[in-house]
Amino acid sequence: MTDLAIIDPHFHLWDLDNNYYPWLSDGVKPSAFGDYTAINKTYLITDFLADAKSQNLVKAVHLDVGYDPKDPAGETRWLQGVADKHGFPHGIVGYADFRKPDVGDLLDEHMSCANFRGIRQSMNYHDDPAKTYLTEPGVSRTSEWRRGFKELARRGLSFDLQLYYWQMEEFLDLARDFPDVQIILNHTGMQVDGPSHFEGWRNGMRALAQAPNVACKISGLGMGDWSWTVESITPYVEEAIAAFGVERCMFASNFPVDKLFGSYDKVMDSFKSITARYSPDERIALFHDNAARYYRV
Repeated sequence: MTDLAIIDPHFHLWDLDNNYYPWLSDGVKPSAFGDYTAINKTYLITDFLADAKSQNLVKAVHLDVGYDPKDPAGETRWLQGVADKHGFPHGIVGYADFRKPDVGDLLDEHMSCANFRGIRQSMNYHDDPAKTYLTEPGVSRTSEWRRGFKELARRGLSFDLQLYYWQMEEFLDLARDFPDVQIILNHTGMQVDGPSHFEGWRNGMRALAQAPNVACKISGLGMGDWSWTVESITPYVEEAIAAFGVERCMFASNFPVDKLFGSYDKVMDSFKSITARYSPDERIALFHDNAARYYRV
């Protein structure tokens, strides 16, 4: 299936000339995925489509990318303008801090854009400050945060969940307490600490998968294995699918972040190679149909 149609449910754009992104605009800082100097430059929809030109990319979903925290909806408005002009992205996942008392108003701002689908608030907490996105551990258990999270359910919006494996029990509780919110795990659980953590990661994935309203994006594997190969990522892909099932998994590029570790073709062709023995229907689900269903594109 060399012409396998692809919906990429996780990519990013940034315009450093016209928008403000603290992690990019203010200089490269220590991060969970190493030195990102090579991607600290404007990356527009034309760049993304050029990277993906050899694949049969038919649709894509943009995830929030650390836009100006003073105007989170500004990113969604900008992306909607890009979509109106270029046809991509077909779905937009924005940012909101559920702890803010006016988060409902912000969600309504996002929803004024036709392609908006949901929110990502990265929840990663790590002993290493460079790998920490949210400095307060256990925030999803607080009444303040949950009050804001309820606003997603009221609006039929999804939640993109980015975290580390030792946080998965916490968010299993969240998923069970909010069964009507579709939760989509980012980056295969973001295992960035090396192979010695594989068993802990696998156990966390199996636990989180117990909640039927959680799906899994298989992506971002280069962030934890900077010199990855098909052989090195295969156990992660296979264990993710074993935990969540074909019907709740989808492949994504995480471009241009994962461009640090390989080309767009390397990412997608590796997923195709790993799933070569799968049935045609299973591959269509993983590369296209599940993303279409979960992101309503």
